[in-house]
Amino acid sequence: MGKNNELHAFLLNKASQLTEEWYNSLDKNDPTGVYSSSDPKVIKTLKEQNFEFHLNLCEIFIEEDALMLQKFNTWVQKVARDKEHLNTPIHFIIREFIRVRKQYLEFIEEFVSENEGDIDNQIEKWNEMIIDAFDFAILQFSEETHKYSSSQLEAQQEMINELSSPIITLNNDMALLPLVGDIDTARAKFIIESTLNQCADKGITDLFIDLSGVVMVDTLVAQRIFHLIEALRLIGVTTIISGIRPEIAQTAVQLGLSFNNIITKSTLSQAITFKTEKSIVSRQM
Repeated sequence: MGKNNELHAFLLNKASQLTEEWYNSLDKNDPTGVYSSSDPKVIKTLKEQNFEFHLNLCEIFIEEDALMLQKFNTWVQKVARDKEHLNTPIHFIIREFIRVRKQYLEFIEEFVSENEGDIDNQIEKWNEMIIDAFDFAILQFSEETHKYSSSQLEAQQEMINELSSPIITLNNDMALLPLVGDIDTARAKFIIESTLNQCADKGITDLFIDLSGVVMVDTLVAQRIFHLIEALRLIGVTTIISGIRPEIAQTAVQLGLSFNNIITKSTLSQAITFKTEKSIVSRQM
């Protein structure tokens, strides 16, 4: 362990030099990302993150793997969620891991040359430790970036679904659900849950579902739309569908879905007129 301690101290003393040499040799002509930034605050943070990486990495020569990996994970999670790194293409980041790894291998060679004859063929072991550590860091960073990006995309998709499936109140108990674009299985599931909750919360008794903006649905989605209509009926909401395209109607017929108990109109205007006239007749009676 004596030489490991000496190498640890050697590299630790080189940490600031490693950071400065790394940053000075950066290709600052990247089209985007943290490495091309000219903002002094971003540059300062980038150097601090790089320096902290060195402090953690040097520990591989004196600490147990479990403790070292825990420190690495903390660093990886923090940097992977950093706004500037999130806006940097992952292949740029991996490129810099590789360049820093080369720095370490060169410094190990320097350490060995300064202690020539006093080291029992440990260079291969040290090089292997460095390579394994960087492989771990690259893998963990890529995984953490993917997990964080995926969670952000899911949150954005939920917001998009919510904004693209609004219940528009027309009066105290009538509302409109205009559906636009493709409806996949995930969006159809969201529409059902959101529509039922909103109709119940707002006390809706009559809902117009306009499908004129829906270009295509698959068989499962067509079934879900009919399930939505049935579920609405069970909570006391009468549904009028407008704008059914021929291909959607054909899909429904092929599935054996019946329109017998569903009010359908060619256009939303016709649906609203129908409901208005029906309400007038009901009041007159």
